[in-house]
Amino acid sequence: MPKQTILKQLLIWRAKHISHRQFVYILSIIIGFTSGVGAVVLKNLTHFFQHLLEGKLIKYYHHAFYFLFPILGLTLVYLIIKYIIRNKVSHGIPSTLFAISKRKGIMRRYQMFGSILTAPITVGFGGSVGLEGPTVATGAAIGSNISRMFHMNQTTRNLLIGCAAAGAMSSIFKAPIAAIIFAIEVFSLDLTIASMLPLLLASLSAILTSYFFFGDDILLPFKIEDKFVISDTPFYMVLGVFAAITSIYFTQVYHKIHTLFDTFNSPIKRLIIGGIGLGVLIYFIPPLYGEGFDVINNLIAGNVEIALEQNVMQMDLTNIWIVILLLSGLVFFKIIASSLTFGAGGVGGIFAPTLFMGSIMGNCIAKIINNCGLFNAPVSESNFSLVGMAGLLAGVLHAPLTAIFLIAELTSGYELIIPLMLTATIAYGLTKYFSPHSVYNMQLARKGDLITHDKDHAVLTLMDIDKVIETNFVTITSNMNLGEIVHTAVIKSNRNIFPVVKSKTQELVGVILLDDLRPIMFDQDLYGDVVAHDIMQPAPEIIDFDKDKMTEIMQKFQDSSAWNLPVIKDGKYFGFISKSKLLTAYRRQLITLQGNT
Repeated sequence: MPKQTILKQLLIWRAKHISHRQFVYILSIIIGFTSGVGAVVLKNLTHFFQHLLEGKLIKYYHHAFYFLFPILGLTLVYLIIKYIIRNKVSHGIPSTLFAISKRKGIMRRYQMFGSILTAPITVGFGGSVGLEGPTVATGAAIGSNISRMFHMNQTTRNLLIGCAAAGAMSSIFKAPIAAIIFAIEVFSLDLTIASMLPLLLASLSAILTSYFFFGDDILLPFKIEDKFVISDTPFYMVLGVFAAITSIYFTQVYHKIHTLFDTFNSPIKRLIIGGIGLGVLIYFIPPLYGEGFDVINNLIAGNVEIALEQNVMQMDLTNIWIVILLLSGLVFFKIIASSLTFGAGGVGGIFAPTLFMGSIMGNCIAKIINNCGLFNAPVSESNFSLVGMAGLLAGVLHAPLTAIFLIAELTSGYELIIPLMLTATIAYGLTKYFSPHSVYNMQLARKGDLITHDKDHAVLTLMDIDKVIETNFVTITSNMNLGEIVHTAVIKSNRNIFPVVKSKTQELVGVILLDDLRPIMFDQDLYGDVVAHDIMQPAPEIIDFDKDKMTEIMQKFQDSSAWNLPVIKDGKYFGFISKSKLLTAYRRQLITLQGNT
């Protein structure tokens, strides 16, 4: 039986026997499972490469492989993208956010396997990025295409993409509550009963899948031994401030290096420059190799010597200030290594680098407090490492609730909930003040394509400008006389406004209202004497098709009090947008966004 026939029969059976809401619940379970399987495949492939290369070749043969492997891995990724995938594999979560905001939740089919083919090679060969972003992107693409296959509407597609994100995070970290909060915070999903149950089902399905394949193993196995004491409160506040500073540094460096590589037209040039830069960094600083969870676990367990044993300069690790210096260097260079990985064409995410930098930053602050000689009672270096991760997550990702609950769930308890809340809140608040948008949202925000929890802004962002432009206005050239205007424009148009353009360039120079013509249009003595230039007036506002976003267009209507505004495209007159049509489109989009799931 043909595939299309089977699918059609399934859709008919579903429509007869299962309600839309029940079917969404079923799909959320399926998508949670597939996201969990995607996480398993990505992790296992990456660990296979890491064990094969770092465990065998580097450890037993030669340290120089730290320089060679990242370049080799990035070259393989470039070849796979060019000759196998044949499409750009974008960074995980930003590409998913773009699909939600500008592609109505539609993700192309190759995105279901693009990250699976490229991210394990990037990270396994030493790329200094994480797997969380690619895992979310893979699950989101699967969720998007499953929802398209079953003809789900845009609202449901976006919800199922959020379910995929929750499933991916739940499977990776075994933190189902934090995963749900992550989907709501990062993807700006509405927190309603209708959306909560699918997110719960997806998160539950994914974590059960993870337990089935991975057992009880988790990325950060840690039990809290040092409880929070109230006297440590000022120190956690200081940690929040340093987390904010580090978050701003992270964001700025990432943005600047990303912008620099955008200026390189040749992907080969990006590969060579980024690959060599990354190889040099990892050769001199081996802990930057890959995700870095081994370093994090050693720091949390108090095994700092193991975390730093591979320093090329063989510095004395018994000197605590040398240890602090080396750890600070890891914080400083990790985001540079991650940015070079992305710049060279690697595929990965920034979630793991954020955890890496946060844990080391927290550990450094604790070591400085304990060894500066100013304070009597020592603070817990392990706790500061954990809370530092939450602080940097809150600052870099602008997701404080995700940061708090992720660390709380990873430690299997809420003993640190007060310092987690304190540090995450300070880090988020200060970072938000200096960097209004997270690393995920920065590019979309600059283009005005960012979906937020602001309902009005979200509706306007989802609207398409080309669907509200009307082009059936009769144009008038600036040298037309009154007689020509009456016979070629007024008589033939049912509009009460006429754009005036230059005859050769079609550049908009003004508008003529029917009210401006009425006093003189019946005086034939003026037909040859009055020209368009004499009676036209400047447009109250002009909309630029290439630059203005819907939020800006709505603001121009509000500021000008106009009912019709002209649109230019490539410097030429293109059409008009009417306030009535814009508001009608807004209402329709609002209904779509609030549609029942």
